[in-house]
Amino acid sequence: MIAEDARVQTMTLGDVEVTRIVEWHEPFLPPSAFLPTVPGEVWKDNEDRLAPDHWQPETGLVVTALQSWVLRSAGLTVLVDTGAGAGRERPGMGPFHDARSDFPGLLERAGIRPEDVDVVVNTHLHLDHVGWNTVEEDGEWVPAFPRAQYLVPAADDFHYGPDNAYGGGVQEVDRLVYEDSVAPVHRAGQAVLWEGHHRIDAHLTLESAPGHTPGSSVLRLSSGADRAVFVGDLLHSPVQILDPCHNSAACLDPEQAAASRRRILGRAAEERELLVPAHFGGAGALEVRGNGAGFALGPWAALTTNGKAAAADRVREA
Repeated sequence: MIAEDARVQTMTLGDVEVTRIVEWHEPFLPPSAFLPTVPGEVWKDNEDRLAPDHWQPETGLVVTALQSWVLRSAGLTVLVDTGAGAGRERPGMGPFHDARSDFPGLLERAGIRPEDVDVVVNTHLHLDHVGWNTVEEDGEWVPAFPRAQYLVPAADDFHYGPDNAYGGGVQEVDRLVYEDSVAPVHRAGQAVLWEGHHRIDAHLTLESAPGHTPGSSVLRLSSGADRAVFVGDLLHSPVQILDPCHNSAACLDPEQAAASRRRILGRAAEERELLVPAHFGGAGALEVRGNGAGFALGPWAALTTNGKAAAADRVREA
């Protein structure tokens, strides 16, 4: 649903170049399976804002993207989330099982070689955020980015890793994800566990926002007059901006997830941060506005395919 030449897009925020890498962009699940507490009429009543980029009225499916973001900041190349990977055992996980994509080729189109990446940020440890952490070499999974420091939320590492004995509600697929996409990074000595807050450089700071998973996090960007917040799976659809009480079916602690969502949206509206979720279709990022006790959709990001978007032109009106 996204043009091939639009799978690598760029904008500039202050002194930071931001590149969007779109692994895929497709109708995914019915709302009842993806965002089960959202009433059906909400989708219909907001069709002008949701279709076709976020909801497909003719099929009733939610449209979602699988995407990563590359930030060139203060001399560092920072990769935010690494998609679903390829050739992975993900039984029962639909398109993620034995997935095939050309994520490395998309990075190459953006001018990024594996050895160029200095920092990998996993906002959390779900399968569609860590899959390209590793690649297979001689039958073994090894870090895909040989020079990178991988920043991993400590709470997620405990929850999904062997210290929790793969228990506490963790599924078999989570064990597989940890073993092929996270444990090899630990063995290579490239994993850095963090909690609370973690500063990457003068422009980028990680902050815990738990609920979707115990260690779910957001990445804040502040450079010059520009602000952005990369929120991972805090939101999956714009309907969660209109009413932040709604969680995805994958949120492990719904009450905590909703509280984190409202807190992050409140600051984004107050400080005019560009909101950058992991799975929004269309332009992929937007500003939010306060709207009484809730929030409203603001202008959408204006990314370009030629890398020449200026900070002043970062958004376009919906």
